[in-house]
Amino acid sequence: MHYRYKTNRMKIKKLLFFLLAGCLSACVASSKTETKAEKQGWRLSMQSYTFHLFSVVESLEKTRELGLHYIEIYPGQKMGEGFGDAVFGYGLTTEQQEQLRELAASREVKIVSSGVWTSSRDEWEKVFSFAKDMGMEFISAEPAREDWDIVELFAKEYGIKVATHNHPNGDSYWKPELLLEYIGQRDPLLGSSADVGHFKRMGIDPIPALGQLEGRLMAMHFKDIAPEGPEGVLEDVVWGTGVLNVKGMLEELKRQDFSGYFTIEYEANWENNLPEIRQSIDYFNEIAEEILE
Repeated sequence: MHYRYKTNRMKIKKLLFFLLAGCLSACVASSKTETKAEKQGWRLSMQSYTFHLFSVVESLEKTRELGLHYIEIYPGQKMGEGFGDAVFGYGLTTEQQEQLRELAASREVKIVSSGVWTSSRDEWEKVFSFAKDMGMEFISAEPAREDWDIVELFAKEYGIKVATHNHPNGDSYWKPELLLEYIGQRDPLLGSSADVGHFKRMGIDPIPALGQLEGRLMAMHFKDIAPEGPEGVLEDVVWGTGVLNVKGMLEELKRQDFSGYFTIEYEANWENNLPEIRQSIDYFNEIAEEILE
C-alpha cells in the first residue's frame, strides 16, 4: 500500500508539473508583446554545450539571464549543485528528473530537447523514454544508418520527434541528400536539426541546403562563423559579422513558412560568451523585424 501511495503521489506531482509548465508558457507569452519572430513560430533556444564548462544548473541560469525560455541539454553534462555527481541523461533517477523539471520551471525555462545522441542500438528506448518523462518535444540525434527502423519505431511509440544533426565529418549525415536518403520515405516524426555552420565547414552553402530540407526541418543549430583561420578553423562569431548569409537563411526559412527552434550553439569564448550571444539575439530579432510581416 505504501508503494502504491508513493507511486500515485509521484504521478500526481508529475501531472502538476506539466500543468504548471503549460501555464508558465502561456503567462510568459502573454506578459510581453510578441516579436515578429515569435509570431512566426521562430523560437530561440540554447544548446547547453555552449556552456559546457559549466553545469546544467548554471546553464539554466545563463539561459534565464539571456531572456530565453527554451534549452537543449547535451547528454553527459554535469548536473551541478544539488545533484551530487550526476550527469544529464537517462541515468537520472525519477527523483532527480522531477527536481530538474522543477528547477527549470523556476527559471521559466523549458527543456524542449536533448542531444546530440549517438546511442547504441540497445540504448534507444531508454533515450526515448527519458525524453518522454521529461516532457521534451524532440531529441537531436545521429542514429547509426542501420538503426533507423528501431528509431522510427520508438519515435512513433513515444511520440517524440527525432531531429537529425550533421556533424562535419563523412560518417555523419553531413549533406542533405544523405539524410533524405535515409528518412525521406519515413514517418514525419523524423527530420533535421541542421547545423548551418557545419554545412559551411563541409563546403556546403547553407541556404540551398535548408531548401533541400524543406518539410523535414524541425530545428537548427543556428550560428555565424568567421573566415577560415589558423589550421583551417572556422570559429563561431556574433551573428551578422561572419561569412554566413544570416539574412538570406532567414529569408529562406520565411519562404518555407518554417516554425521551430533556432538553437544557439555558440562554440567560442567559452568562459564568458553571454555578451556575444546577446548581440546575436539582437541581430536575429532585428532581421526578423525587417523581413517578417
